[in-house]
Order: sequence, then C-alpha cells, then structure tokens
Amino acid sequence: MFDTLSDRLAATFKNLRGKGRLSEADIDATAREIRIALLEADVALPVVRAFIKQVKDRALGSEVSGALNPAQQIIKIVNEELVNILGGETRRLRYAKTGPTVIMLAGLQGAGKTTLAGKLGHWLKKQKHTPLLVACDLQRPNAVNQLGIVAERAGVAFYGPQPGNGVGDPVQVARDSIEYAKQKQYDVVIVDTAGRLGIDAELMQQAADIRAAVDPDEVLFVVDAMIGQDAVTTAQAFLEGVDFTGVVLSKLDGDARGGAALSVAHVTGRQIMFASNGEKVDEFDAFHPDRMASRILGMGDVLSLIERAEQTFSQAEAEKMAAKLQGGGKDFTLDDFLSQLEQVQKMGSISKLLGMLPGMGQIRDQINNIDDRDVNRVGAIIKSMTPAERTDPKLINGSRRLRIAKGSGVGVGEVNNLVERFFEARKMMTAMASGKGIPGMPGLPGMGGGKKNAKKAPAAKGKRKSGNPLKRAQEEQAAAARRAAGPQAGAPGDAFGLGQGQGPGGFELPKEIKDLL
Repeated sequence: MFDTLSDRLAATFKNLRGKGRLSEADIDATAREIRIALLEADVALPVVRAFIKQVKDRALGSEVSGALNPAQQIIKIVNEELVNILGGETRRLRYAKTGPTVIMLAGLQGAGKTTLAGKLGHWLKKQKHTPLLVACDLQRPNAVNQLGIVAERAGVAFYGPQPGNGVGDPVQVARDSIEYAKQKQYDVVIVDTAGRLGIDAELMQQAADIRAAVDPDEVLFVVDAMIGQDAVTTAQAFLEGVDFTGVVLSKLDGDARGGAALSVAHVTGRQIMFASNGEKVDEFDAFHPDRMASRILGMGDVLSLIERAEQTFSQAEAEKMAAKLQGGGKDFTLDDFLSQLEQVQKMGSISKLLGMLPGMGQIRDQINNIDDRDVNRVGAIIKSMTPAERTDPKLINGSRRLRIAKGSGVGVGEVNNLVERFFEARKMMTAMASGKGIPGMPGLPGMGGGKKNAKKAPAAKGKRKSGNPLKRAQEEQAAAARRAAGPQAGAPGDAFGLGQGQGPGGFELPKEIKDLL
C-alpha cells in the first residue's frame, strides 16, 4: 500500500546522509520532496500543508541545528509527525460496563463491512470474548446469507431472523438482537448495516435510526483504503450523519497509494482503530500509528512481528527446541524442521512477515516474488519420508530419494537440495552451540574458521648485522659493553622502565623507533 511513498521518502533521506550540517536550503529542498511524495500518495492537501509546516518549523529550530547527526534528526521528526497525523496513540475499544457491548459498522457499499464484521468477530474471540454478528443489511442481495457464511468461517455466532433481499425491518432486527444477546450471554454485538454506492439521505437516516435503537458503545466507519481522496469526503459525510467514534481501514493489502489512511484521522479527528490487510479471517489487527509510521519509513514493524510470534508459537514447543539446539543441534531432525515451518505458516504470509523487518524495502521485489507454496512443497517432501529417514537423513540414498520425489510430486533435485540445506543448517547450529562460531567466517574472534585460513605473520626482524667482519666484531663488542653496563643511572626511562632507546633485554632499538622516543 505505502510502497511508493516509502521509496520516495527513502530517496529523499538518502540525499541528506553524509552532511555534517543542514542549511535552510537543504531543509527547504527536503520539505519540497516530502510534499511531492505525500501528494503523489494521494494524501489530502490540508493534511499535507499541516504536515510540512510542522516538519519545517521543527527542522529549522535548535532540534536539528544542534544535533550530532542532522539527517537522522530530520527522519526522527518526520516519523513523529507521521505518528501524529495517523492519530497519535493506539486507540482501544471501549467496552460497556454492563454487557453486551454494541459495535455498529457503517460505510459505503463495497467497503468490506460484511467481511470485516467476521474478522472483527474472530479477533474478539481471540481476546476471550463471545461476539454475535447481526445482519441488518437487508437491502443488498444475499447480504444476510453472506454474513452467515462469514460468521461460520470466523467461528462466531450469527443472528439473522429476516431473509433480506429487500424484505424486513433493519431497525427492529438491531433492537431484537440486544435482547437475544442477553438471553444467550453474548458479551459483544456487532451490527452490520447496509451501504450505498454513494451518500444519500435514505442511507444516513437508516444508519441514524439503527444507532438510536441500539445506542452503540462504538460506531466504526469502514473505509476502503484504495479509494483515495474520496475517502475523506465520505468520512466527513458519515461524521455529520452518524457521528462515528473510530475508523477501520480495509484492503490495506491493495496496490493503491494509501493516502486515505494518512488523511482520515487528521481530517475527521477520529482515530484509526483497526486495519484489514488481506482476505483471510485472521489478516486483521489493531492499528498502531507508531508502527505504521515505522513501516512507511522503511524501519519495519518488529513489535507486531514479535506479538504475532508469541500468539502462534507454543511455549512448550519453543523450550523443547531450545533444548535441542543447546545440545549442539545433533538431535534436530527433519520432523523438527517441518514443525518450525508449520509454525511460521500459521503466522501468515512469509512475504508479509519479511516485510515487517527493518530495511526489507531495499529487496521488496525479491520478497514479493516469494511463493508460499514453496513451503508446502518442502512439507510434502518431508512427509513423503519414513520416520527413520526424517530422524536420520543420512539413510536417504539414491533409490530412496527417487521414491521420495515421486511421492511428493517433485524432482529428485529438489529432494537433494532440501537434504543438503538441512545438513548445512544443522552443522551451523552445532558449531554455534559449541562456541566455534559460524563456519566459513574466518578471522573474527569467536566466529570459528580462523585456523584453517590464517596466515603466519612474518617474524619480527632485529637489527641486521654488517657483512664486514671487522665492523661486525666492533658492533658485537659495543653491544656486550652496553649489556654489562646496564641502563645509565639517571637516564630517562621509556615505557618499559628501561633506558631511553633500549628495548627489553637491552637490545638496540631500530632507528625509526628511536626517533619516536
């Protein structure tokens, strides 16, 4: 979504690096580039003006002029101002003191309200709540059936007493759903309302009537992140007609420029609370302005990655794997390797996970070309092996590799590559666990591999002896006399506590060293 904006900002900041001081002209040029980047990303003009003004005011102050690294300080300012226009701090759901908590969804047709209702229900279920999805969109064909299917996939309850398709009273359905939730002890009610292709009086009146009937704790405006400047106009209309309390961004995984996300919160004064970034029911999470700003600036989103890993990986499994690695990796089998792959798959798309790491914007094309089906092929190869082969891959000879390839539907070369990569990984883990370091990285303390490639240092050369026998005899006698006399009394000492110009053992220091003493 923000790839174009990220690339433009990265190029702008690259021009600042290496400058010891920033002149006013440098700051003006940087502000101009940032303005162009935001406008190209379809950010609303009032938001761009406010953003640039804040950045320039702070950049021209002592905050940057007195900094040791002005370029990094500019990036810090841009990051903080991005967080501000995205809403500042993370906004949490407000729950009712006495249940059920009522959440009403509003927005245009096609914004993704029905799908998002299921995602929100699934997210609430993971938070230990018992949500109920209510079908109040009785206008759109098959909207009630669609919400029922979405609820089933999300694993949450569904309430849709009216058939829809233009039949039924949505206000009465919404009112009855509260009593139904109380009877069945559901603690959160999610009301899916009807939308229109555009803003009209009938749509607003129906939404206002439903709001008056259920008195929701939260009214979430669902906006399609791909519609650009129209998102701001639509948000302002819904703010006046329904007075929503928060914003949900859908379709963040699209290829649009993303200006809506940077505009809605600033223009309406209502914070973005959730974001949907995929078609699967679990590709939905709370919106964190600081993390989104970091991703836009190419700094990654490590906190979200850690949270996702904590939710996915079993603590017992992690401890078991750590014990195997501490043992040198010899007990690490292909079954363990497959288990780790399956755990990573549960976290989501590998390309999206890699995109959360800092600096991955530089290899975005390679990341986007990663095919998650490759992981499935690796799993098929391992599952085509016998238990003995998974435990000890050294058993896999030519005939076994052919059998495994046929069983998994791949070529023998892919089986060979998997086995070779597995042995290399286990060798690396064994080396690291034993303190020998990573193989193939010589010359670094504690990294191993240094003895094999290390070259002997040339022996230190002392003072050369003269080729003239007479002169050499005189030199030897003078040296013997100096050794017998020892350091002269009162002579200034050097760093070794010896006489000036002498080294350990009393030998004569070379002339180059004497000149430095």
